[in-house]
Amino acid sequence: MKRAAFIDFQGTLGGKGTDDIRSLVFYPFSIEAIKKLNDNDIFVIGITNQSHISKGELTWNEYNEKLNLLKAELNHYNAHFDAVFCCPHTNSDNCNCRKPLTGMINSACKEFEIDIKGSYVIGDMGMSDMILAKNIGAKGILVLTGVGKGSLNEYRHTWKDIEPYFIAENVLGAVNRMIAD
Repeated sequence: MKRAAFIDFQGTLGGKGTDDIRSLVFYPFSIEAIKKLNDNDIFVIGITNQSHISKGELTWNEYNEKLNLLKAELNHYNAHFDAVFCCPHTNSDNCNCRKPLTGMINSACKEFEIDIKGSYVIGDMGMSDMILAKNIGAKGILVLTGVGKGSLNEYRHTWKDIEPYFIAENVLGAVNRMIAD
């Protein structure tokens, strides 16, 4: 069984934190972070809520086109995702995959032999990413990019009973902490 880094997309790897995947551009340090995980034999699993699909504002084709561009950019630097899981639903769809629910992680565990207790959820939203980490029994690392600072301050009440394992400036800091553990 291997450790995994379950990594949020918008606000964590790039983008502005609240836009859909079409606006995502990797932060300068994100590719290095993913490559470090690859080089340390840690599964890199993207997990993303894309409710714009369910709302009819983003098609699956547009989502997949952008995801393929991101994968090609990683490949250019000899880095890769081991898998990416997407929840296309809104809260009203009553799915089991919208973060902080565990459906995407359950799917990943069916595909890979993952040591959940040795794994991490890395994201910029306490109310989804850090609660997800608690829900699956993994360590949560909150990054301060995207909406991370707001999540830690004015929106802290939305996840007040959860403490992140670590708070990092960005995904590279999170990955460095994960590797150091």
